[in-house]
Amino acid sequence: MRNQFYWHLTQLGVEMMKMISMSRKNVMRRYYCSNPEVVNKFYEEGKSVVLMSSHYNNWEWMVLSLDMQFKHHGIGVGAHNTNKVFEKLINRARTRYGTEVVFHDNVREVMAYHETNRIPAAYMILSDQNPSKPKRCFVADFLNQKTGFLRGSEGFARKYDLPVLYYKVIKEKLGRYRIDVEVICDSPAGLPDGAIMQRYTELLEDTIKSNPPYWLWSHRRWKHNFDDAPMGNQ
Repeated sequence: MRNQFYWHLTQLGVEMMKMISMSRKNVMRRYYCSNPEVVNKFYEEGKSVVLMSSHYNNWEWMVLSLDMQFKHHGIGVGAHNTNKVFEKLINRARTRYGTEVVFHDNVREVMAYHETNRIPAAYMILSDQNPSKPKRCFVADFLNQKTGFLRGSEGFARKYDLPVLYYKVIKEKLGRYRIDVEVICDSPAGLPDGAIMQRYTELLEDTIKSNPPYWLWSHRRWKHNFDDAPMGNQ
């Protein structure tokens, strides 16, 4: 699996470079959603959605195409890069076709603006990063060990009572991907705290097990030790 992972990582590097020059038509031909109606129905209802996923297969092309995949305005939520020159270059590529990129330090303001003004947005959040504040994360039994997860996705969804959806990126062949979307919940307000995160971790684990080399194993997922932490929200 190690060799497969590094080969996949090399492919991702090449595909990231292609983001600079890919046409709209080529992007949508190589990266498409099999069931956009699952997301678009919430737009017709005037609702924003939270799209939860992970660093699995090519996540960068999802950022690039998000504003084209669905009727919602696409907003990708990410973390700052330590290399500011690279961050500027990659964000210029990510936003070429209308997707808005925001970071942890301004996502609250951006969400408040869209929800207050009733502008339906699709907030793309990759929730598999190692939590920067381990005492405030969600702990799950994940890949046979206790693992901490960022729980901002559920927090924002519950605050604004937004539908939460999970999408899986499937590699059909070299340079071509399919997005499959499913609903985690229509209304978080009626669910117990932590229920969304629990379902997300289950779906993510199934995704990884379906084809392990396509997950980003190199991003120090188990930097923190949660062996003594209780399950659920910290």
